[in-house]
Amino acid sequence: MLKVENLSVRFGNITVLKDISFILKKGEILGVVGESGSGKSITSLSLMGLLPTQANIESGSAQIVFSDVESLDLLSLDEKRFQAIRGRRIAMIFQEPLTCLNPSMRCGKQLLEAVLLNSHFKGTPTKKRCIELLEEMQLPNPEKVYRSYPHELSGGQKQRVMIAMALSGNPELLIADEPTTALDVTVQKGLIQLLKSLRDKYQMGMIFISHDLGLIKEIADRVIILQNGKIVEQGVAKQIFESPQNPYTKGLLACKPPISYKPNRLLTVEDFINGNIGENEVEPEITTSRVKDILLYSVKNVITSFSTKKNIWGKSIAQFRAVDNVTLALYEGETLGIVGESGSGKTTLGRTLLNLIKSQSGSVLYKGVNLSQMDRKFSTQFRRDVQLIFQDPYSSLNPRKTVGQAISEPLKVHGICRNEKDRKSKVFELLSNVALPPDSYYRYPHEFSGGQRQRIVIARALAVNPKIIICDEIVSALDVSVQAQVLNLLKDIKDQLNLTLVFISHDLAVVKYISDRIIVLKNGILVESGTPDEIFNHPKTEYTKKLIDSIPGITRF
Repeated sequence: MLKVENLSVRFGNITVLKDISFILKKGEILGVVGESGSGKSITSLSLMGLLPTQANIESGSAQIVFSDVESLDLLSLDEKRFQAIRGRRIAMIFQEPLTCLNPSMRCGKQLLEAVLLNSHFKGTPTKKRCIELLEEMQLPNPEKVYRSYPHELSGGQKQRVMIAMALSGNPELLIADEPTTALDVTVQKGLIQLLKSLRDKYQMGMIFISHDLGLIKEIADRVIILQNGKIVEQGVAKQIFESPQNPYTKGLLACKPPISYKPNRLLTVEDFINGNIGENEVEPEITTSRVKDILLYSVKNVITSFSTKKNIWGKSIAQFRAVDNVTLALYEGETLGIVGESGSGKTTLGRTLLNLIKSQSGSVLYKGVNLSQMDRKFSTQFRRDVQLIFQDPYSSLNPRKTVGQAISEPLKVHGICRNEKDRKSKVFELLSNVALPPDSYYRYPHEFSGGQRQRIVIARALAVNPKIIICDEIVSALDVSVQAQVLNLLKDIKDQLNLTLVFISHDLAVVKYISDRIIVLKNGILVESGTPDEIFNHPKTEYTKKLIDSIPGITRF
C-alpha cells in the first residue's frame, strides 16, 4: 500500500534523510527505530506532507507512492489535494497528546471536529459516532471523557483520545510517532494491544515509530533501523531481534537494561560501533542494600493529601490521598527505587521527602530531625544535603541563562567558593565530571540534546556536594543509548562521591538495574518492598506481577 523510494530531505546544507527506501503492505505494522536525530519523525512528516517550510525534498528519483485504492505519488500533490488525503486516508498519532490537544476545549468537541472533517457523518449522528470511537478505545465512561477537558484525563486516556481522532476518518494508513513515550508499562501494554486489535479489525497499514526496541518487538511485523538519516538494516522483526547484522542495531539492543541478570555497566551504541565490547561482569545478587548502617531518612505512617473540593469559605470538604500511610527507611550509600503506575504517589512521596509538600500526618525524619520542626540553620543544611533532578531537564533550566550561569547559581546561593574565579573553576570541574566539554559553560540549554541537558542538571545538583539525590523519572523520555550513558554516569558518580539515591521511575528494567532496594506503590499505598531479585523473582502481590508482566520485549541479549 505504500512504497517509498530514494527519499532525501535537506535543511539548508544539512541532509537529514538520505535515500530512504521501504515498502508497507496492507494490514502490516512496520516498526521504525533509531535514536533522536536519526530521521524517524522527519520520515513520518514527509509521508503526511507536514514538513516545515525550510525543509527541501530532493527531487530526481524520489517517490512516495500510496496505492491502496489508486496509485498516488504524494510528492507530486499540492496542499489542497493533500488535505483531501490527510486525516481521511492517512492519519497520524503524535508523540505528546498534551501539546496536541487544545487545553481550552473539551475532548468531545475536538473529536467532533475531527469526525466532521474526516468522515461522512453530519449533524446529530456525529456525537453518536464520537461516543462509539471512545468506546472502541476501551475508555471507561466514554460520556464523561467526551465532556472532559484534557487536563482531567490521565496520559494514557489522552493518548486514546488522540487515537480516536486519528481513526475518525477510517484511514487506510496510520502513523504512530512515539505514542507511548513516558507512559507507564501497563498503559503502554494496553495501547499496544489496542493498536494491534484496530489493525486486525480494519486491516489498515501501520507505521510505528519508537526508540524503545521492546515495544517494537511486541508490535511490529517488519523493522527498519535508522541511523543519522540512513537505513542501516531492515527485515522481518524476528530476524532483526534474534540475529542483528549491523553493529548499530546490536548496540541499540544491548543498551536496554536486561531483566534476567545485572551487568556491572550497561553497554552503549558507541561500544559496539567502536568494537569495545569485551567481557562485562555480572554483579552478584544483592542480599542487603546497606553499604553502611547509617540511617538518613526515617519515614513513619506518612499521609499526604490534596484538596479536591472546598466549600464557599475555602475549607476543604473532600481530599485525595496521594501518599497513604507509608513507612520506609533510607540508609547512607544505597539506591532506593520507587516504582508504580501514574497516580500511585511516586512523585508526591519524593517531594514529601524533600519537604516541598507538607504531609498531613506521620513523621519524616532526616538525620533524626523532623522536617516539620526544622530551624533555619538546619533547613539551610538540609537544602544542600538533599537535591532533586526533575523529569524534564529543558523545563527545569532557564533558557535565558548559559549552562555556566545555571550551575553557578546554587554555588552563589549557598556561599560555596570564595569568588567568581573559584566558582568558574568549580563549574568546569563539574562539567568534566558529567562528561561535557568545557565550552558547554558558554552555551544555552537549547543548544544541547536531551541526554546532554540531563547531564547539565545532574552537574547542577552535584554543585552543592549533596548527600542524597532524588531522581524523578530522569531517563523516561531518553533514547535507550542515552539512557544507558546517564545510568552509567549516575552509578560512577554515586560510587565516587558516596551518594545516596532515590530513583523514581515507571520503567522496571531501569529500576532493577540501578537499585539496591525497591518499594512498589499502588494508589499511594506501599504494597511491597525488597531487593530487586526478591521483587522480580518472587513478587508477593498481583499488582507487582502485573507491572513485571507488562515490561515490553527484550530481557536478555
